[in-house]
Amino acid sequence: MATGRTARTGEPASTSGTPKPGKPARTGTTHGARKHARAQAGAHADAMPIVPAPDGLLWAETVAGGGYTHKALARGTELRLADPTGDACAHLLLFVTDRPWERLNTADTAKVQWNAYLGAGRLLLSDQGRVLASLIADTSGRHDALCGTSTAVRNQTRYGDGSPHGRSPAGRELFKLAAAKHGLTPRDLPPSLSFFQGVRVEPDGALEFIGSAGPGTGVTLRAEQPLTVLLANVPHPLDPRPAYTCGPLEVRARRAAATAPGDPLWDTTPEGRRAFLNTAADLTARGLG
Repeated sequence: MATGRTARTGEPASTSGTPKPGKPARTGTTHGARKHARAQAGAHADAMPIVPAPDGLLWAETVAGGGYTHKALARGTELRLADPTGDACAHLLLFVTDRPWERLNTADTAKVQWNAYLGAGRLLLSDQGRVLASLIADTSGRHDALCGTSTAVRNQTRYGDGSPHGRSPAGRELFKLAAAKHGLTPRDLPPSLSFFQGVRVEPDGALEFIGSAGPGTGVTLRAEQPLTVLLANVPHPLDPRPAYTCGPLEVRARRAAATAPGDPLWDTTPEGRRAFLNTAADLTARGLG
């Protein structure tokens, strides 16, 4: 589940059950606490999961700036991330469900495909040479597979706080919380990639932050294996703005089919074809192909 932050400000979300002045909530007894808790039914924050998800969707949620979310998804699921304001930065980690040692490898994702820039047609790879997810649509083009996410130390220096429940949470601290809900530890967390805030490499090797493509962009990923997805929506570590600035992230997932032989994506590059063949062989051996 996401942290309870409002999409506009990143401040802790208030609840509709806040007592009026002079009428404190009577939560000192079990009956009083139950009555207060049940009064929250139907309350809505700017950023929260939609439960149950609307028809046709498996997962529908808005993640506030400074928030996180997570979900285990079946093979073939299509996951769409959208940036409605132009200020989201979706940091992503992927693990093969129940096989956490096979996880997103950003270095191999860039190296094997001879390209460090994410976009439609790119594959997100594990260090086993297999495809975790394919990027099937992209209207942003501003992403980063090089820098990873923010840390508590860096955010403490930049914003005065990097704790997960503070005013400027660091991405790695939020990933720790999301990971723990799937039995994963900090040692299981590799470098992440991020969507909607771009970075380019200069001829001298310096990294240039190029920011957002603007509001209303999105990317769609297709799970090529059963995946555990961790998302942290926090400012990019190279974002030069002095204030902690991060807008809401919209998350939607729906049932679909995994990429199969004959799909053009299988044959886009020789390296991609080999990765899909490796994936198919492993899934077949495990009875999932």
